[in-house]
Amino acid sequence: MRQWNKKRFLILSLIMLFLLSGCLLPHKNAEMVEMYNADGDRVGTARLNETDGGVAVNIEVEGLSPGLHAIHVHEYGKCDGPDFSSSGNHFNPDGKDHGLLLTDGSHIGDLPNIEADASGAVQEELVINEATLKQGKNSLIANDGTSLIIHDGVDDGMSQPAGNSGDRIICGIISEDSQSGEEQNAPTDPTENNDKQENKENG
Repeated sequence: MRQWNKKRFLILSLIMLFLLSGCLLPHKNAEMVEMYNADGDRVGTARLNETDGGVAVNIEVEGLSPGLHAIHVHEYGKCDGPDFSSSGNHFNPDGKDHGLLLTDGSHIGDLPNIEADASGAVQEELVINEATLKQGKNSLIANDGTSLIIHDGVDDGMSQPAGNSGDRIICGIISEDSQSGEEQNAPTDPTENNDKQENKENG
């Protein structure tokens, strides 16, 4: 009887350990994004991992000016230089206003500013809340994917449509594979609505 209890305890312990490890480990969905500057030079990477409630981003980039820089997810998986305007507007499937400081929500593509050190390097971890690397409305890889953009300025967290973030200076494509997309459609974000000047000046 005692031996049976020991076996049962061991089996239950193994089951609990398995369930616990499954909760702690990231989901198998993951993407590696290569980041390029306006000259086409590879300047770093962004590792994306599916987690509960969003997508974790571990970004390592160099070649920036020291200080804070805006970073956003944009709606198209395109990084045509030198201005990266082909990436469209912010990823915003819910049609909300821009800004993490707004009380009624923000673009899914809105992220906290990142900070480059004195050498111009960045190594930070961010979370794209409500996004997913699976299929669905908030998918970063559906259709032709999306893109991760770093700006030369700082996102003020509230100005429309993009936080006065400045020029787009680094871009990386978030995509399930390397297939080429179809011809770009008009930006879908209703709050930005094809504002070419804003795309050029504020991202």
